[in-house]
Amino acid sequence: MIGFAIGRGPRLETARLHLRRPRLMDWRAWSSLRGASRDFLIPWEPSWPEDALTITAYRRRLRQIASEWRSDLGYGLFIFANAGGVLVGGVNLSNVRRGVAQTCSLGYWMGETYAHQGMMGEALTALLPYAFDRLGLHRIEAACLPHNKASRSLLAKLGFREEGQAAKYLKINGVWQDHVLHALLAEEYRGRRE
Repeated sequence: MIGFAIGRGPRLETARLHLRRPRLMDWRAWSSLRGASRDFLIPWEPSWPEDALTITAYRRRLRQIASEWRSDLGYGLFIFANAGGVLVGGVNLSNVRRGVAQTCSLGYWMGETYAHQGMMGEALTALLPYAFDRLGLHRIEAACLPHNKASRSLLAKLGFREEGQAAKYLKINGVWQDHVLHALLAEEYRGRRE
């Protein structure tokens, strides 16, 4: 089954959180959270452009996200706390490949204030059934830096398998860095739910 996003996309809900597509009205919260979390996020992300937190950069990001949704190439969502509707982070299913692959790459970020509280695990627990059941994906891949123990632990708890290490896999904070590759298959995910 191939699922294409319609309108504003899904609203995925958990006990503490909800996930939805970013909107223009989210810019101030996004800019504030990312700005306050800059030192926390920079070691794990591609280099930030000089205008990273501006409304202009955010609009570019929204256009890219909308284009990816329309083309079934990617699905970006923000994560909000149900209490107060506060933005806490974001998740992306990117590089969607259809045909014989039916796969994508998973990426995520959490504001520093909200890290290590189990929110990302909760958000991904809501995202996985959407990815496998609604979007019809067969495989979700994730890559993280070898020393990112929190991310590796999170992926393991969700059932992702380590598949090996890729040398100089992604350019993070301006440097080509090795990554540990992880994957979760639809049948593995469904087997854990039964």
